[in-house]
Amino acid sequence: MISSNSISWFIVSLRLSAMMLVFLALSGAIRLMAQTAPPVPVPATPAPRMPALPPEQLAIQAASEKDHQRLMDLLGIKELRRGVDVNAKSPYAANYDESKAEVYPNLPDPLALKNGKPVTTAKVWWAERRPEIVEEFDREIYGRVPAHLPKVTWEVVSTTAEMVGEVPVVTKRLAGHVDNSAWPQIAVTIDATLTTPAHAGGPVPVMMQLAFPAEYTAAPANNVPGTMAAGSANQQPTWQQQVLARGWGYALVSPYSYQADNGAGLAEGIIGLVNRGQPRKLDDWGVIRAWAWGASRVLDYLETDKSVDSKQVGLEGHSRFGKTALVTLAYDQRFAIAYISSSGEGGAKLYRHIFGEQVGNVAGAREYHWMAGNFLKYAGPLTPGDLPVDNHELIALCAPRPVFIGAGASLGDGYVDPRGDAWADARGMFLAEVGAGPVYRLLGKKDLGTTEFPPIGRALMDGDLAFRQHSFGHTPAPNWPAFLDFASRYLHAPAAAKTP
Repeated sequence: MISSNSISWFIVSLRLSAMMLVFLALSGAIRLMAQTAPPVPVPATPAPRMPALPPEQLAIQAASEKDHQRLMDLLGIKELRRGVDVNAKSPYAANYDESKAEVYPNLPDPLALKNGKPVTTAKVWWAERRPEIVEEFDREIYGRVPAHLPKVTWEVVSTTAEMVGEVPVVTKRLAGHVDNSAWPQIAVTIDATLTTPAHAGGPVPVMMQLAFPAEYTAAPANNVPGTMAAGSANQQPTWQQQVLARGWGYALVSPYSYQADNGAGLAEGIIGLVNRGQPRKLDDWGVIRAWAWGASRVLDYLETDKSVDSKQVGLEGHSRFGKTALVTLAYDQRFAIAYISSSGEGGAKLYRHIFGEQVGNVAGAREYHWMAGNFLKYAGPLTPGDLPVDNHELIALCAPRPVFIGAGASLGDGYVDPRGDAWADARGMFLAEVGAGPVYRLLGKKDLGTTEFPPIGRALMDGDLAFRQHSFGHTPAPNWPAFLDFASRYLHAPAAAKTP
């Protein structure tokens, strides 16, 4: 006699067997269909979306694009060449192949007058050739600083005794109030700090940094590679501690405090104040020249501070502020020395070296505000080869004062691959320094001493022009020790006072 349990298990087994047969049949059918039917495309995994911009950022973007189009209309330009992309798979990907970079091999001669006559003496350089180069940069590249600018009145907002590492210091918070009596609708203040050793034996050299504000680097919509950490590259004493260890002081300047970093901000800040809120003309100054103006006004204050040796003030800037630091040194003869870090296109890099960032990027709606309106022409009907000047001549304008140019590795671009700094084009900056060498030699100074690009990590510092490419990303940190060794030939601290 068969039990009810046995019957139940028998029925379950039959059902399982039937299900298995159906499964096998379906599997075979699916395999047959896969062999005979055309492949069905699988939807690609969508790229992660960038966080949506807040309304105020969208408004800034729209206003910038509108002003950018206004300049194009003034120039009669219908379309600009598109800037290159950091995405290697883009049809507009940046070039990182050195064999393809020499598209425009002929540089303007810094020692040839516009009439073709050679410059053979320092007198002719200062009286004739240098003013010619300045005029070209003013009209075509960075724009003209207005002839009449408002006065800046400095206030020491606070004075604090504190410690930086193990060094006792005095830090002053400074505010430069710009006279806006001619246009009260716009108020402008230059924010800066000055830190000096508490027990210095006299006025000290000062390194001034054009600084990214912390709140800017923390904003995800404004991810600036110029402020990114680079792992072990930053595992050393801070640059401020290194400066203090040599008996010097340092100043921090916030360029964003007096001129915003976007096209919409051209109606505000120092540019908006001087223009009374009206749009720029094609050869009016851009934001880089405005930032440089502010650095010079901070130097005005330092010349009045008894703790500072104002003849020994150096300047440092990184990325967009590296561009600014170089422009500041070129136009303000009072600065003694500069460390120009990863300044790239629009800075120390040759425009004619087609590697990494290009003219089309700087002339586009996201960066055009840095430059004069006339600069857009060179991403439109004209090319980098049509520029009347290039950045070897910007470096030459700094002569005879010492300049240290630094960059990161060429392994990664600093954006998609943060291991390197190829977007800034280390070789293009090196070649610009080489091109400035004849002017330094004419003025009795030493150039780089070579035309051969050095191995990574090797510092060229025997002359008054210096260069070093470190092995990390888009950061100034690894080159600070080499720069300070170089700068110590020119900046000298007083003997330390005896502590109580």
